[in-house]
Amino acid sequence: MLYKRSSQLFAEAEKVIPGGVNSPVRAFKAVGGTPIFVKSAKGAYMYDEDGNRLIDYINSWGPMILGHAFEPVVQAVIEKAKLGTSFGMPTELETQIAALAVSMVPNVDKIRFVNSGTEACMSAVRLARGFAKKDKIIKFAGCYHGHSDSFLIQAGSGAVTFGSPNSPGVTAGTAKDTLLATYNDLENVKTVIDANKNEIAAIIVEPVAGNMGCIPPNKGFLEGLRQLCDDNNILLIFDEVMTGFRLARGGVQELLNVDADIICFGKVIGGGLPVGAFAARAEIMDYLAPIGPVYQAGTLSGNPLAMAAGLTMLQTLNNDPAIFDRLAEKTAYLHKGIEVALKANNVVHTINRIGSMISVHFDATPVIDFKSAANGDNDTFKKFFHGLLQEGIYIAPSAYESWFITDALSYEDLDFTIRAVDKVSKTF
Repeated sequence: MLYKRSSQLFAEAEKVIPGGVNSPVRAFKAVGGTPIFVKSAKGAYMYDEDGNRLIDYINSWGPMILGHAFEPVVQAVIEKAKLGTSFGMPTELETQIAALAVSMVPNVDKIRFVNSGTEACMSAVRLARGFAKKDKIIKFAGCYHGHSDSFLIQAGSGAVTFGSPNSPGVTAGTAKDTLLATYNDLENVKTVIDANKNEIAAIIVEPVAGNMGCIPPNKGFLEGLRQLCDDNNILLIFDEVMTGFRLARGGVQELLNVDADIICFGKVIGGGLPVGAFAARAEIMDYLAPIGPVYQAGTLSGNPLAMAAGLTMLQTLNNDPAIFDRLAEKTAYLHKGIEVALKANNVVHTINRIGSMISVHFDATPVIDFKSAANGDNDTFKKFFHGLLQEGIYIAPSAYESWFITDALSYEDLDFTIRAVDKVSKTF
């Protein structure tokens, strides 16, 4: 496949946009080469500016669970746009989607809509700190919760030391209140808590990690976090920006039967438009302004176009609960096919999967946290990525990202992908 037009567009973009992109992972820095510029998408496919068709396995990093340009969502947005695109005032639509979301998700009474997953996680942490009247939080190395200052922290020299900023512009003062722990390691979390007794407001975690590849929680990990939080008067925040309304109707809380105190949403809840949300029981949510002391606001929060798209998406999922089984079955089928192809060509690998999330790691050891994810052979991944791209298959241009399966994918698409993996892996 040729990508001449994409190369030209990237060169033009670099002149007026930092790095030529509006989000770093789009730049292909991790894999080399020139990013692909998309012209349109429909169902399971994207079409680039050079006319190439690509089978899409990122699906806008998760929200296109029903496929691109899903007709009911498109029509809902068109009809709503005719009535106005933004008011900065309440609409009935906001209440409708809030009521539906609360009915679908276990353990929540109220929800507030924002404009992105970053904003949802940032607001959830502020709310947790205000409610708990404590300053520190624990996050996990390799879990990504957006680019808010509190989350751009790298590990210190040991489990109980403060983290340090890993981005210029994040102050040491902010970093001192963010503690780092190891995903899937309860003893490590307990050590961090014991070293900071009565100072920790919340633990925030991706209950299924998606930003170091797909990494499901080990058996007992989330249950153990719940118990540690209960024992130490700490709030548990699930960042379900990726997993909410994707892995189950009620997200990971429903799938794995573990309750969080605050849950963050994004991706699917917006039907492809920029939306985030956070939810909790009334006791916590009523700590927000205008009825509580914790301030959070946004002119475009509850934007009617985003609410129309999100409501239609959630209604579709709510009315078709079998979709989650279909997605899981397709993902399992893809997993088996890729595994057979890689084994046949003697490619060292590990595949992680849960529901409709999957990732391929080029290392033989189990991938259970950021350290083990980083052991993968990145040179092999680069060959894998570009090889699949030449076959007309688009996966995330980073070894540290999950693939997201859409209901629009046919088994013919999956078989084509498996054959492409076989072909590409013969060249390693």
